[in-house]
Amino acid sequence: MTRHLASRRSSPFALATLTAAIAAGSVLATPVALADDFADMDPITLRLAHVVNEQDGFHLAATKFEELVEAGTDGKVDVEIFPNATLGDERTLLEGMQIGTVDMGVITNGPVANFVEPMAVFELPFLFASPEEAYSVLDGPIGKELLDKLADVNLKGLAYAERGFRNLTNSERPVKTPEDIEGLRIRVMENPVYVDTFRELGANAVPMAWTEALTAMQQGTIDGQENPINVVHSFKLNETQDYMTLSRHTYAPAIFVMGMPSWQKLPEAAQEVVASAAQQAAEYEREQNAAMAEQQLAELREAGMTIEESPDIAAFQQAVTPVYETYGDQFGDYLPRIQEALGQSAQAQQESN
Repeated sequence: MTRHLASRRSSPFALATLTAAIAAGSVLATPVALADDFADMDPITLRLAHVVNEQDGFHLAATKFEELVEAGTDGKVDVEIFPNATLGDERTLLEGMQIGTVDMGVITNGPVANFVEPMAVFELPFLFASPEEAYSVLDGPIGKELLDKLADVNLKGLAYAERGFRNLTNSERPVKTPEDIEGLRIRVMENPVYVDTFRELGANAVPMAWTEALTAMQQGTIDGQENPINVVHSFKLNETQDYMTLSRHTYAPAIFVMGMPSWQKLPEAAQEVVASAAQQAAEYEREQNAAMAEQQLAELREAGMTIEESPDIAAFQQAVTPVYETYGDQFGDYLPRIQEALGQSAQAQQESN
């Protein structure tokens, strides 16, 4: 299907970045499929859902996945995309995947971690200093091991897309230090690491689904939220949020995840195409997020949002130290393994320089 590609092309900036990516040779190739692999396969439709709008990175990832899978299976696997939480919030989607009423989705890591707790390790505050650090862990052995753990709850982890580095917005005042957060009512994902992180920063952390958060910001029942730049931009949060702080406090992955009932219905050749397409679509979304970030910040400034680019990161890191003390042991050996991998990567980079 191609009906979703039109909404992506409606953005001149997205089209420009896609054109540039093609010119640079960075758009990933369609998985190679042999005609014989799918000649006798009965057509299958996969319903892929997410909770954000058609301007969001999740939708870019979904439409790229759709394109790659349909080409890679010679049209035998059709992908139908359901954006805007039309099939439910993220927890509802995951529960639907477990029983087969939803086939798959692009889901924020926080809700996924409610099903496989160790996945929350990725979202410890200030764990990753750059996207490259995050990708090296997520796409490596540790990330794959945690994706495989989803099988224990009847889900199939395919690849890590991204929500990205999360930043704080609010409607009340500029935030440069933890003291500035004191008393603000901040929506966070329904995930204990996020709740405790913002409580340590002095906020009144309010866990709730994203669809509810949008209404709460409009009604003024919460003061702020935390999300990557692309979410602030695509949902026009500047209309309710006057201030943004580039705190980059957490790197949030997102997961291409499939229900195991739907995965097991696919022939092996189709499984290979789906898995490859998910990884390629995830990497495509990362590229697009990076390409669009500066433009999105500029547009938010032009719309009147005040953006704090140099918060006191050291003070924020110090404030959230108790989160590591609370959760460090909870993730088994994953936290020390990640820290070791990051240390080895940094050492290798220094040696190469």
